Amino acid sequence: MAHGVAARPLAGVKVLDLSMVFSGPLAALLLAQQGADVIKVEPPGGDTSRRVGPAKGDMSACYIAINRNKRGMVLDARVAEHLNAMKELVAWADVLVENYRPGVMARMGLGREVLQALNPRLVHLSINGYGPSGPYAHGRAYDQVIQAVSGVAAAHPDVNTGEPSVLGTTVCDKLTGLTAAQAVTAALFARERDGQGRLVEVAMLDAAIAFQWPDAMYNHLFMDEPPAFQPEMSSSLRLWKTADGHVAVSTPQADEFRAWCTALGHPTLPDEPRFATPPLRVQHFRELRAMLEPVVALRQTDELVDELRHKGVPIGKVNGPQALVADAQVLHNGVLTELQQPGLGRARVPYMAACYDGERAAPERPAPRKGEHTAQVLSQVLGWAEERVQAALAARD
Repeated sequence: MAHGVAARPLAGVKVLDLSMVFSGPLAALLLAQQGADVIKVEPPGGDTSRRVGPAKGDMSACYIAINRNKRGMVLDARVAEHLNAMKELVAWADVLVENYRPGVMARMGLGREVLQALNPRLVHLSINGYGPSGPYAHGRAYDQVIQAVSGVAAAHPDVNTGEPSVLGTTVCDKLTGLTAAQAVTAALFARERDGQGRLVEVAMLDAAIAFQWPDAMYNHLFMDEPPAFQPEMSSSLRLWKTADGHVAVSTPQADEFRAWCTALGHPTLPDEPRFATPPLRVQHFRELRAMLEPVVALRQTDELVDELRHKGVPIGKVNGPQALVADAQVLHNGVLTELQQPGLGRARVPYMAACYDGERAAPERPAPRKGEHTAQVLSQVLGWAEERVQAALAARD
């Protein structure tokens, strides 16, 4: 894979990012990584993500990770001149990203009618927890809450107790951001055809449910004369403990399962009726593991992985954070890069996963300090005179 800089597919697209925390900022980051010019506007108190994770001053690791490649402003919608600036940025933008609860944008003075009047071609991305209406619509929602309501927590029971558990990553926020970024690019493509702006609404709950459906909800797909329920996939998804670590193994194909059993000294297991198909192996996974676990426990992780991978067994070493950044395939792919975060030193961040014509889409640029580009945007993007810029900055302070 080449690692040059390819033409950026969203070059020339202008994005106004009013969102905070994870879902909206991640969607805007993905657009920025593909070449969009993203201006992030924070309230005076700053994005909440500035206070999540290890930090240097108000620049946290979480904030840097999802707000790099953007210019940053601080504007207070309660100040008339600041609201005017936000309205002018709406008129400038191709895309507006926000993740407020229903009604907040209208109370800020940026309701749907105002936005349409300012910019009929605007693609307005609105992310919220539960949707624009309904019994939960005005409730506050964060990732673990959506994990609970959407079934994600139930689909990942604790390995020991069987109780629902919350994943230790903001999976619903992130999959919502991915869903939203794709929806925005589709809306931009449609606008090229018909010239029309669009309201794109993405509820975290809806995105999480769609994410769940192919596997965690497969017993609930057939509505008419449904077949017998299969064991939940999560019931058999367990890591394997080695002599010095853990590995993950998945063998849905017959040849994979046979190679796995043969390598562990049990070549006849695939011929037993109780292990003949993947559903049967899920049903009898405890018996299967009872035979294979003692063998795996005697093997060194790297040796086992190398041997079985060459024999066609889908296997992977469980990487902790330090092992991940040193993993041979990770290094080969060049997915991690370093950027200079002014005043803070180097920051390790991933490129966008997608490559174009074998090359990364864009170099990574640092995340903005709070309000770093306010004066620059007011002057260079909106064309405000210096006196007006200084008056706006003074009003903010």
